[in-house]
Amino acid sequence: MTSKMITAAAAGTWKLGDLTVNRVGFGAMRLPQTGEALIPGAVPRPRDQAIGVLRRAVELGVNHIDTAAFYFSSLRSANELITRALAPYPADLVITTKVGPQRDQSGEWLPHATPRQLRGQVEENLRQLGRDHLDVVNLRVVGTDSIAERFGALAELREAGLVRHLGISNVTPAHLAEAESIAPVVCVQNAYGLGMRSDQDAFVRTCGERGVAFVPFYAIASHGRQSGASGREAPEVLEIAGAHEASPAQIRIAWTLHRGQHVLAIPGTGSHDHLAANVAAGGLTLSEDELDVLESVHRRGSE
Repeated sequence: MTSKMITAAAAGTWKLGDLTVNRVGFGAMRLPQTGEALIPGAVPRPRDQAIGVLRRAVELGVNHIDTAAFYFSSLRSANELITRALAPYPADLVITTKVGPQRDQSGEWLPHATPRQLRGQVEENLRQLGRDHLDVVNLRVVGTDSIAERFGALAELREAGLVRHLGISNVTPAHLAEAESIAPVVCVQNAYGLGMRSDQDAFVRTCGERGVAFVPFYAIASHGRQSGASGREAPEVLEIAGAHEASPAQIRIAWTLHRGQHVLAIPGTGSHDHLAANVAAGGLTLSEDELDVLESVHRRGSE
């Protein structure tokens, strides 16, 4: 499909609390480096290239950017690039960040933050982004233990005005129920995509019923995760892509958006061409027959 004149508004909008965003956003994880993301020694991406992609994303109507202070390489941090490229920020731009994971200066992973350390992480994001408050903060979770103490710490920061809205990431339905008993939750971020994690299907529907945005990560990369898409695609995906003169990645994004109006896409890239194609995927309409075929691919790939 052509990406000419198609903007992020093509897929419609959703509200994160009182903040309206276009359903096609941008994930900043891959901006600071090339190759596999979030590994020590990753090759820094040229600064001008990363800044140019961010500015072009906004020109194409992207007003939802997902980032984190732990997205960095040896020379670049996603938050620094966002600030350099976009500050002073457009009035409608919503920046979502994550807290919980920690990396040392060499990029090695450390134990997740304690409730007391979460305030420091929020303040670090505020400094890096040049903001007096954060639009949305997601608590990134590992495991199935209670999140009450950590989410409660973020709820206190929300009450203090440092955070506008809260979300949770890498979680279970039980975590959502626990978090909602403490403070409003505007979004859930979990790994999910065509052919990956069909066990999340019911959770996706639950989020929609509760008015909570579901924001999949690795929706294009699928099982490739941080290393990116593998390039191997099911014949059915290739056939549907050909029928729409689209790429398989565009079909994956379109499928994601067809899972519900509350489902938001945050594909990330350091390429201008891929950026335009990702945004244009929001204008793709899949037929019921095509969705049925892709559903079978989804079930088969998740086995």
